[in-house]
Amino acid sequence: MSVPKIAIVGRPNVGKSSLFNWLAGERLSIVDPTAGVTRDRLTHLMHEGDRYFELIDTGGIGIVDSDALEEEIEGQIRVGLEMADVLLFVGDAQTGVMPLDEEVARRLHPLGKPVVIAANKCDSPKVESDAAEFLGLFDAPLVPTTVKSNRGREALLAALLEALPPAGEHEAGSGAELASDPVMKLAVVGRRNVGKSTFLNSLAGEERVIVSEIAGTTRDSIDLRFEVDGRALVAIDTPGVRRKKSLANDVEYYGTVRAQQSIRRADVVLMTFDATRTISKVDKQLVADIVEAHKPCIFVVNKWDLALAADMTSERWADYLEKTFANMRFVPVAFLTSQAGRNVRPVVDLAQSLFKQARERVGTGRVNAVVRAAMEKNPPPMKKNRRPKIFFATQVAVTPPTIVLKCNEPALFGDDWKRYLLTQLRDQLPYPEIPIRLYFRPRAKDDAEANRR
Repeated sequence: MSVPKIAIVGRPNVGKSSLFNWLAGERLSIVDPTAGVTRDRLTHLMHEGDRYFELIDTGGIGIVDSDALEEEIEGQIRVGLEMADVLLFVGDAQTGVMPLDEEVARRLHPLGKPVVIAANKCDSPKVESDAAEFLGLFDAPLVPTTVKSNRGREALLAALLEALPPAGEHEAGSGAELASDPVMKLAVVGRRNVGKSTFLNSLAGEERVIVSEIAGTTRDSIDLRFEVDGRALVAIDTPGVRRKKSLANDVEYYGTVRAQQSIRRADVVLMTFDATRTISKVDKQLVADIVEAHKPCIFVVNKWDLALAADMTSERWADYLEKTFANMRFVPVAFLTSQAGRNVRPVVDLAQSLFKQARERVGTGRVNAVVRAAMEKNPPPMKKNRRPKIFFATQVAVTPPTIVLKCNEPALFGDDWKRYLLTQLRDQLPYPEIPIRLYFRPRAKDDAEANRR
């Protein structure tokens, strides 16, 4: 239901970043003959035919990094693979299949995701004919490409569009309602010993998860299926997260990774705090992971009975959260005592409300009316003697609600004004408590010419 994603993967130095820039039509990713230049994930929204999709550029799998950042690079690759709906495997047709290509293929096969092969650097007929050996790695479409000579781009895009999941009614813009009674996936995250498992046991009305005063009892993400008031939901209990330098062993490291994976799998995240403790660096990192994943979230302040005994008030804790996470002011806050079962069910009802908001679709006319009103109320300031203009806005996906704004130049819109626009969209559209994803895109030349005519 969200914008489908295509991850570009392969061993180092096969031309992934060149291919990324070539497909995007912009120089977005650094291209350098030194293996390992791409470390972070880069993304770009594409619009081809009648489909929107995101390209994700990833680092080379198997890289030995000069700055000993293999672990961080690997983490970014892992996230890219998890997020992707389609994998674009890039091979170097001039070198042919190398042992590391085979290792990459072995890693991709268990994911069970559609693959398209780009045999890159096919700069001669002989190299192009030899590229067929990549078919030994995957039973998948193979497209010879050469960025240098600009050949194969249209064929590659056609193969990628064919591999995308079918467009849902929401994506095609029909305005039809989504399937009824979907199962909500609810991730419960937080640092160690904040009461996540106690919350789930209270919700279930039975001891479904081990609860212990020993911090770190839950060592893996656990999916638990519940029925609440006749509605099914899957709750994901996650390991408590510690600061990276405090990780005792591999089990705790992978527990941290699984907590991050749970956030990406969830429809709604319960970010759980201990009412008797101050907000920590771990809490801030988990919130950053939630923001990056654009997930609806509830700030859950647990052990509230102990805070009340210490003369704490809900207003003071809410102010504390707002000051700490200023960019998350729209996130609802819930206070509960999960050990006594107080306010547990209302939290789940609130999560259902956020889940419903994230799946709402708004008509193009209404989106444009809100954007026009926001522009008139507070026009974006001029930059470099140019006035920022928005010509058209449309919602292209849900979960999260994703809005594309066609404009004269994306760089003219500052971060402050973008935050203002998000506030206006939340106030006027049915998304008051959830993240909205905005893409500013330059208007195509043919659109501009058509309007001038």
